[in-house]
Amino acid sequence: MFKRIKNRILRYLLIAIYFIIILVCAIQLNFLWLFGYSPTKKDIVMPSVNISTELYTADSVLIGRYFDEDRNPIPFDSIPKSVTNALIATEDVRFYSHNGVDFFGLGSGIISTLKGDKRGASTITQQLAKNLYRTRYNKAGGLLTRLPVAGLVITKFKEWMTAYKLEQRYSKNQILEMYLNTVSFSNNAYGIETAAKRYFSKGANQLNQTEAAVLIGMLKGTTLYNPIRNPENAFVRKNTVLSQMYKGGFLKKEEYDNLVKEKIVLNTNSQDLNAGGDSYLRAAVAKWLEKWSEDNNYDIYTDGLKIYTTINSKLQKHAEEAVAKQMIELQQRLNNTWEGQEPWRDLSGKVIPNFLDNLVKKTPYYAFLSKKYANTPDSINYFLNKKKKIEVYNWKDGSKIEKDMSTMDSLKYYAMMLNAGMMSMDPYSGEIKAWVGGINHQYFKYDHVMQAKRQAGSTFKPFVYLAALESGMSPCDKITDKPVTIKIDKGDSVEIWEPKNADWNFSYREMSLRHAMARSINSVTVQLTDMVTPAKVVDAAHRCGITSKLNPVASVGLGPNDVSVFEMVNGYSTMMNHGERVTPLLVSKIEDHDGNVIATFQAERKQVVDKQDAWLMTYMLRGGMEEPGGTSQGLWEWDLFDKENEIGGKTGTSSEYVDGWYMGVTKDLVTGVWVGCDERSIHFKNSHSGEGSRTALPIFGVYMESVYKDKQLGYTQGKFPSPTVEITKSYKCETPRYSDPEPDQSDSTQVEEPADEGFIGPEEEGAEHPVERNHTEGADSGTSSEGSSSLEEVGSQN
Repeated sequence: MFKRIKNRILRYLLIAIYFIIILVCAIQLNFLWLFGYSPTKKDIVMPSVNISTELYTADSVLIGRYFDEDRNPIPFDSIPKSVTNALIATEDVRFYSHNGVDFFGLGSGIISTLKGDKRGASTITQQLAKNLYRTRYNKAGGLLTRLPVAGLVITKFKEWMTAYKLEQRYSKNQILEMYLNTVSFSNNAYGIETAAKRYFSKGANQLNQTEAAVLIGMLKGTTLYNPIRNPENAFVRKNTVLSQMYKGGFLKKEEYDNLVKEKIVLNTNSQDLNAGGDSYLRAAVAKWLEKWSEDNNYDIYTDGLKIYTTINSKLQKHAEEAVAKQMIELQQRLNNTWEGQEPWRDLSGKVIPNFLDNLVKKTPYYAFLSKKYANTPDSINYFLNKKKKIEVYNWKDGSKIEKDMSTMDSLKYYAMMLNAGMMSMDPYSGEIKAWVGGINHQYFKYDHVMQAKRQAGSTFKPFVYLAALESGMSPCDKITDKPVTIKIDKGDSVEIWEPKNADWNFSYREMSLRHAMARSINSVTVQLTDMVTPAKVVDAAHRCGITSKLNPVASVGLGPNDVSVFEMVNGYSTMMNHGERVTPLLVSKIEDHDGNVIATFQAERKQVVDKQDAWLMTYMLRGGMEEPGGTSQGLWEWDLFDKENEIGGKTGTSSEYVDGWYMGVTKDLVTGVWVGCDERSIHFKNSHSGEGSRTALPIFGVYMESVYKDKQLGYTQGKFPSPTVEITKSYKCETPRYSDPEPDQSDSTQVEEPADEGFIGPEEEGAEHPVERNHTEGADSGTSSEGSSSLEEVGSQN
């Protein structure tokens, strides 16, 4: 049809126009998948920008972020002129005079390139198109884009078309706003606001001219001109930006002369910035919201939400400091215990053969070496034992430290590391106020509040006493501390179990239930379990909030089953809350990016224990402090007992001092603490160093003392709440004072025979601990065999 046009120039012009129209349509439609994705009209109207979600405490302190790209968009009027002027002068001086594509700049760029001076010609709008729609990424490409020259032409053409669409839809200021909110500034900082905080610890609206020039200068090469990594290059680039601003008329000569002399002063210590880092709490909330996000079609990593937790920032700080302070002392104690010895021991106290060899085989580094040196095992051993600089966790101050270590050295170093879990909760509202999942989340990802499950030891005994109260008994009923023989029907045989007390002695005295629980007498606990039946004990624990599987065996009350700190705090809270179980609450509300509340959360409530029995249990828990020889009396070391303050609690230690526990209750809070090694074959040797009253209880003491001293928190000392119902059972039973001292009830129990050393059992699925950063990770920890099949033969420690 073009042959009808006689004028050759006109004919060629129309052919060109026709070809361009066909090409535009083909590219837009991705004809035969040749050209790849192009942004649609809907994409242009509603550009998709990933926004980081912010995590707050109940008192509105930012404690973390979730993001694929750490970005916090701000409006155009919050961006200072120094930033936009620097951007325009450096990247697109004719920004306000073109419609998305600067053909004059393109022509001059080609001429400069031919002369040997490579200069880009992309406008700010084109760069925005590239940032928003990933026009140069593989997923945006078609079959033709895989060809070198054709790919470049098609990609550039799509950028031109997208830039033109953006210019038709948005004003110049809106384009600048979108650009500065999407561009990357390295170090996982996206957008000018996040970059300002990342490098200068201030908002974008507070940036001065030099700081603005530094950040805009980075856009040419975020690594090459990074002021942290390459300060000299950044200084030179800063001055180049200032020079362009001077040439563009944005700076006067005097201003320019002064600014080029200014040094770059970074400030990368912003708490707001560091709050974006990972933590146990941040990971716990992410896990908490998995189902909510799925059900409500939200992505916490891209949707810019504001998540408000129930955590009190000051309580959290006191909890973290208490754990950090005490764990330094405890780690030193454990290291001293095994100095010059191999700590991994079996039930008989013998060193477990090939312990480290078996451990290293679970690591990715070993898998890598095995694949590389499949036919030369000596090479594997050489590299596993070769000394090198390794960055490890320094337990003395929580910092990073570089040491000359082999992989095997680092395995031993981390296997010997004690860890901890701590949770504090308001028993009436269900709000979790503090959550410490371990000693350092960077090195130990495994959360010891929710994920870790360990033998509860004697902290489980209150559920036995609750079952006894529910059967009709009272705190003043008496049982004799005496040897107990339990016959266990194994079908084809009968086994005999004779549990022992912590000190291997029996007083042969009658004692009230309150006194027996306060002193954690195993013989009484076993007798009560036999009287009410193990099934009733399990039922009481499950009703209170223990969700783990519990084997209803004779020894169940001595705590051989594995449970979490989270469950135990919930269980004790039910007693404090008049027998009403409340589901622990970690998140209170969620807002969208515009501040609209899109979800609120409340604790589920259910009355599961008679109010009288629940109140009597809180009275019995106070016995640990009030009864002679109570196992909680180590708390007298701290300033906790002004104004007739009442504290209840229960210590616990599993067999061989593997796990140390303390469950503490006050009129306002229920707090659980666990201490132990992830490798269960490594532990303290004796009760003096390893029982719960000497490992976990001090953490509770330090924590509560700091809470009471912090007057701004509003947690005061005082008595427990009065009963809300009539108490018909006798409970004010005075314990006799004996002329001869009662046997020492240390916070430990051995049930078979005294043993100074430890054991290892089958592996616990899902446990984690780091071994060597950047080389190995994910070694599974062991679990006590006493928590599995033969629970009748297991005892707890008080």
